[in-house]
Amino acid sequence: MIEGLLPYPEYKESGMQWLGRFPSHWDVRRMKLLLREVDSRSVTGKEQLLRVSQYTGVTQRKATDGSEAPDTRAASLVGYKRVAKQDLVINIMLAWNGSLGASRYDGIASPAYCVYRFNKSASPWYYHELLRLPLYKGRIKTASTGVVESRLRLYSDDLGRIETLVPPQDEQAAIVRFLDHANRKIDGFIRAKRKLIALLGEQKQAIIHRAVTRGLDPNAPLKPSGIPWLGDIPKHWETPMNRQIFRENIRPHNGKAERPLSLSQRAGLIATDEMLERSLKTSTYDNWKTTIQGDLVVNRFKAHLGVFFAATLRGIVSFHYGVFEPQRKLNTKFFELLYHTTPYRTIYAGRSNGMTVGLQNLSNQNFYAVRSIVPPLEEQEAIVAHSETATVALNTAIARTEREIALMQEYRTRLTADVVTGKLDVCPAAAHLPALPAASSTPEPLPDEADEELETEEADA
Repeated sequence: MIEGLLPYPEYKESGMQWLGRFPSHWDVRRMKLLLREVDSRSVTGKEQLLRVSQYTGVTQRKATDGSEAPDTRAASLVGYKRVAKQDLVINIMLAWNGSLGASRYDGIASPAYCVYRFNKSASPWYYHELLRLPLYKGRIKTASTGVVESRLRLYSDDLGRIETLVPPQDEQAAIVRFLDHANRKIDGFIRAKRKLIALLGEQKQAIIHRAVTRGLDPNAPLKPSGIPWLGDIPKHWETPMNRQIFRENIRPHNGKAERPLSLSQRAGLIATDEMLERSLKTSTYDNWKTTIQGDLVVNRFKAHLGVFFAATLRGIVSFHYGVFEPQRKLNTKFFELLYHTTPYRTIYAGRSNGMTVGLQNLSNQNFYAVRSIVPPLEEQEAIVAHSETATVALNTAIARTEREIALMQEYRTRLTADVVTGKLDVCPAAAHLPALPAASSTPEPLPDEADEELETEEADA
């Protein structure tokens, strides 16, 4: 789509180093001239609950179990802020990382958010793209009030003082039209790649499932496991309760400099600053726990997703993680693989407490009450080694495909930046694009797999 795109014929200096040059017939104004804050509150709390993500903008906050109940811990939604289609919704605590966007829905949002309505001269979807650029996230960060990053707030006066580009209305519409078409093509590419990753992941899990539930000897005699959804296992394997093989070890953080660790659903237990997923920031490490190599660490809120990982390094983890120490000689990596299988994810989903899947919590008591299959230590180690070897090619293919997605997302970011800041003139190209269905003119954003860290009302507030 970018073939033949050219810069505008003339540019002028903005006088601001961060903004640079822009097309000479565009204008620069402060945001307060383009929008106004609206603060209308819900009387019933029955409207569609919305959330704001730095990855997907404003989306419907639906329960992950498919029910109609909103995905929230709030006792009541009365008093939440009303949002109309095309309103700009901003999480004032996280505006600096792009947690804002124009809404595709009527609904309600957290009272901790701010809601703004654009005047007729401004296209909400043009400013949706502009304000989420790295360029503007940096400007928003400097405009926000606060001393440290975790305490920054973008209040209405702060937003109003931010300088913004103002193209003519017809060009705003052309830019939105062009980006709609470009994003649809990019999203189609990413969806196809994610389907490929899912298929590769299923193949990988099938190999691991066979190894951790049946062993490596195809001729080994079998017996009923006695564990729901699992079936037969090798006759010489044990099936003890988890309380017999693991015990939580709360090693309080002693205040020394220790590396903060987080559980990534894809990469395991890694340094928090290496997380690709959105991770809730903290200003204190009080009540955090120390974990050492060989521990089994679980995100209690995501046990039903198989978020159990063997610790391979020492560090400190959040108090809401469970840290379990083996009570006998075990290869903890074997149990990481075992608990990632579908049967065990189903078992832990059933054992977790909570009204909806997205808000479940696995207590120690319920973890200890689950039976695990335990091969002899030598077989555990052989199964782990076999699983790693047998899935090398699949892991390579998954990593390569994820890299292709990352490159396409980088391309999207660069293209969007060049178009909305006037580096490229898309008006001639937009004029020849086919019409999009009216109902699809502002499509639902493609879910971003990085946006998978637990979100709570406490974080929003």
